Amino acid sequence: MLDLKFIRENADAVQENCRNRGVEADVGLVVELADRRSALIQELNELKQRQNQTAKSIGQERDPEAREKLIAGSREMKQEVPQKETELTEVEGRLREEQLKIPNMTHPDSPIGRDDSENVEIRRSGEIPDFSFEPKDHVELGEALGIIDFEAGAKTTGSKFYFLRGDAVLLELGLIRYALDLITQYGYEPTITPDLARDEALVGTGFIPRGPETQIYSVEDDDLSLIATAEIPLAGQLTDEIVDEKRLPLRFAGLSHCFRTEAGSHGRASRGLYRVHQFTKVEMFAFTTPEDSEKVHEEMVEIEERIFQGLGLPYRVVDICTGDLGGAAYRKYDLEAWMPGRNDFGEVTSTSNTTDYQARRLRIRYRRDGGRPQLLHTLNGTAIAMSRALIALLEIYQQEDGSVRLPEALVPYVGKEVLEPGVSRGAGG
Repeated sequence: MLDLKFIRENADAVQENCRNRGVEADVGLVVELADRRSALIQELNELKQRQNQTAKSIGQERDPEAREKLIAGSREMKQEVPQKETELTEVEGRLREEQLKIPNMTHPDSPIGRDDSENVEIRRSGEIPDFSFEPKDHVELGEALGIIDFEAGAKTTGSKFYFLRGDAVLLELGLIRYALDLITQYGYEPTITPDLARDEALVGTGFIPRGPETQIYSVEDDDLSLIATAEIPLAGQLTDEIVDEKRLPLRFAGLSHCFRTEAGSHGRASRGLYRVHQFTKVEMFAFTTPEDSEKVHEEMVEIEERIFQGLGLPYRVVDICTGDLGGAAYRKYDLEAWMPGRNDFGEVTSTSNTTDYQARRLRIRYRRDGGRPQLLHTLNGTAIAMSRALIALLEIYQQEDGSVRLPEALVPYVGKEVLEPGVSRGAGG
């Protein structure tokens, strides 16, 4: 979240940033509550000082009548203190609730726009294929190859769940290792995270774990939720810690399952694997000094591009506009790969610099040369989300006979050059 002092001193700029992002947040109310909190703290301190002074006076007073008046006054103050403390607790709770609604500030070079239609393309890589036959989408290809089973997923778990079978399993595992091998060249430590996290970690990273607007699966009667991304446990692992600056930047490559309700996601654009409730992802995450965060952000984009260039998939890099930014992001880039089944680009990776927004919520700081602890910066980036990578790979590399020829970079990881059509050996196949 934003620093309260910054909000109070820059209320107009913060409110304008909320408007640019399309976020309903009452900055004026936050300032008002912050002022009331400060006043209550001062009133409490003064009241306790008067209590102490009165207690001393009672002990020194020899006049019985005057002493009785002091005792009566002390009783009144003794009742007033818990009343003020209760009010302070209520104001602080309301203040935090309203403060959490305020998004991060926005990079001055980020485009201002209402939604994803106003995102700005920065560059493209690769050639969009011109098929000599009518191409299939990944759903048709996956079913014909016998490697993606939506019917079994729906039967056992529900719509937008799926089974991967045979070569798709080898392909997903190959993609994981291919991505990790590249990422570790940049010093990212391979990490397998828990698939569950405490609600504090979700709120700390900017997610809404419960309530009508959530996209999160939560555990009933517990403070645990299924993670939407490894970003959540990777950020949460340093909650309440102070890191020596010499250890920074800390880089992690987190492998996890990801769970999202994807409420309201329907239609052709969400067909098949594009929006699902569970998928596997390799996520990059970094803790840096404020001076290094933009450099590491560009590094994450470079890694994402190298992954998709190595796979030979045409893509474009997009600078995300204010109205499409998540609450925590200061600046965000997406990679969108060409997907013939959509006849359009589709998001495959996303990388965000969240500056100190998450660190403030999670109370993660660093110490420089023995000085006072200060907030560090956090960054996250998708190395590869398997479900969407599978879409692009199957659709781009499909052959007229229904087979799929794999890119050279993946062959050593998968153990074959071509995925051949066949019949699923799964239940009902």
